[in-house]
Amino acid sequence: MTLCRTAVIGLGEQGKRHAQKFAALDECRLVAVVDPVSERAAEVALGHGIDAVADYRDLNGEVDAVAIATPTASHFEIAHTLLENDIDVLIEKPFTAMMDEASQLVALAEGRSRILQVGHQERFNPAVLALADCIEKPLFIESNRIAPYRPRSLDDSVVFDLMIHDIDLIHSFVRSPTVRVDAVGRKVFSNSIDVANARIQFENGCVANVTSSRISLKTERSIRVFQEQSYASLDLLNRSVRTFDKVAGRPCKSPDDVEMKSLTFEESDSMLAQSRAFIASVAGGPPPLVSGRTAMESLGTAEQISALVERECGT
Repeated sequence: MTLCRTAVIGLGEQGKRHAQKFAALDECRLVAVVDPVSERAAEVALGHGIDAVADYRDLNGEVDAVAIATPTASHFEIAHTLLENDIDVLIEKPFTAMMDEASQLVALAEGRSRILQVGHQERFNPAVLALADCIEKPLFIESNRIAPYRPRSLDDSVVFDLMIHDIDLIHSFVRSPTVRVDAVGRKVFSNSIDVANARIQFENGCVANVTSSRISLKTERSIRVFQEQSYASLDLLNRSVRTFDKVAGRPCKSPDDVEMKSLTFEESDSMLAQSRAFIASVAGGPPPLVSGRTAMESLGTAEQISALVERECGT
């Protein structure tokens, strides 16, 4: 069997991790890495015993699938070139800088029957997969994603850096179009938005309250989902889910009338699972869990939130 030939474009922290995941998979072969900083490309290439490439265009004809982990502003141009040359693409979130770019890439990928997957790796967290099985018709969702200040990730505002993870998960839970978005936020340590809160209303009546901050002394990633007669609490960091269900047939007058269940999953590598799923899709397996078309939904909501926050801040 011929192994899928892969490469990674962009060798920041996330790009190096993509290279490690491709190299670890038996289903593919990492053949090249690309970065405009030749010393960085050479160092990563040496570690994997592969080629270092300065220009991503030189990958044409040499690879079958590529992970793009460059700054968001460059995603469209790189992905467009690769797709035009029939190379399948896994592209880091945020998908693109603008919805119009995302729409063009989706049309190109679908027109050429190429795989276009977006890197929302939280979808592969086992606790998320377990929670998804519990959700039928959510009424209210509350999410908190906070992290310490990290200057490396300031190319994007907190909306596209952190909040978009939860926006994607919420869309996957609710499965209904948005009808209204309200948002506030502030710049604190950087020149872009560092803390933001959004209220998202959906056509089916569900409401989500989403908070993200990169100005914190601790890290938290949690989601609570409320439904009729039950709610569930998800801890993404510790890969645990707790569910609380009203006992059928009697009024809820005390904690004894609520049945609690708790699930905790062993440590797992969501990024490796994402890479494996991508390669499986490239090989003709199931379609991507987060295709380009799916990712457009969360990108569109994130754009609305970002515009509202920027306007509210007077920028």
